Amino acid sequence: MNKYKYIFPLVLIGLDLCTGVVYLASGDIKKFIYWIAAAVLNITVTF
Repeated sequence: MNKYKYIFPLVLIGLDLCTGVVYLASGDIKKFIYWIAAAVLNITVTF
């Protein structure tokens, strides 16, 4: 099985999560929820 096909989706999921943490730290809850939802959507579609 080709394990390298998951590199880009995993990087994208990581970036989504990091962006959500940044917005949470700045106090913007709506954007935090948006980026966490984007990460969950990517996880759902990828796996």
